[in-house]
Amino acid sequence: MKEIKIGIVGYGGMGGYHESDLIKNNPNVSVKGVFDIDNSKVELAKTKNLVGYNSYEELLNDNEIEAVLVATPNDSHKEISIKALNNKKHVICEKPVTINSDDLLEIVEVAKKNDRVFMVHQNRRWDSDYLIIRDLYKNKQIGDLFQIESRVHGANGIPGDWRHIKKHGGGMLLDWGVHILDQILFMVDSPIKNIYSDLSYVLGDEVDDGFVTYITFENGVRAVLEVGTSNFIKLPRWYVKGLNGSGAIYDWDLSGELIVQNKLDEKIELKPIKAGEGFTKTMAPPSEESTTKLKLPNPSCEYEPFYTNFARVVREGVDPIVKNEEVYKLMKVIEDIFKSAKN
Repeated sequence: MKEIKIGIVGYGGMGGYHESDLIKNNPNVSVKGVFDIDNSKVELAKTKNLVGYNSYEELLNDNEIEAVLVATPNDSHKEISIKALNNKKHVICEKPVTINSDDLLEIVEVAKKNDRVFMVHQNRRWDSDYLIIRDLYKNKQIGDLFQIESRVHGANGIPGDWRHIKKHGGGMLLDWGVHILDQILFMVDSPIKNIYSDLSYVLGDEVDDGFVTYITFENGVRAVLEVGTSNFIKLPRWYVKGLNGSGAIYDWDLSGELIVQNKLDEKIELKPIKAGEGFTKTMAPPSEESTTKLKLPNPSCEYEPFYTNFARVVREGVDPIVKNEEVYKLMKVIEDIFKSAKN
């Protein structure tokens, strides 16, 4: 397969991560050069033997560049992507793809008109913690999952500068929410029945510093999704309930466990415990005979890495792992969450 040379627009944290970690280790793609409105970032790229372009137009006029990676603030994705597509470049766009779903439809239309590939980098579909939960959902190791709780907690407030500003697409729903929502929508193949949401503004910014969303799918699965930036004690990254057990992944280090109900010939009578100023059988822990504690399974992924897939979409016409119709559905859900919180 002929290597695809990529030009990066926006050489900040994510643009640099693509170059140094994702693209560098993939034989199908390489970075030729970089443009950034911050000239110091361009100079940094030159120290890595990359081309430093003086303008976006100069990058687009480089005929060796076949694809453009857009890793700029959220509100600029649409304009930069459309310009690249009209210059016959394929486009990889960082998330969130745009500020609203209508803008995505415009970009997709331009991509079709120019016969070019447009893909959104929803990278959290490859996270090991997510892959474990996705496997539990599919293989029913603890029975049919009926509740999936996904949380991302920190205590450092909203990061950076432009993420505090509404017109730039700031706020945590568009920053981290777009990740955990994409994960749940990619996992649960069922229409959404209803959504209830609440956004947090406790830190005083004009954009949300966190949120909690409750989604009920038509197949009966319930999802609790939460992002917080003022959580000095974190809840588990994942907590799931199945008909035959429960599971938890505490953090990205994959610490966690499964508790599975044993099939017993006879029912074991519950022993009450003292609980505060009373006692309870209902909330007593299960007996040792009735449950088994298991280690988390190893993550597995049946789909190829993002850039391997992108190259094959361009060269061979295979289906993209991140489909634009999936991203459109995601953006519509985000818009529904904003409406739900407002109303």
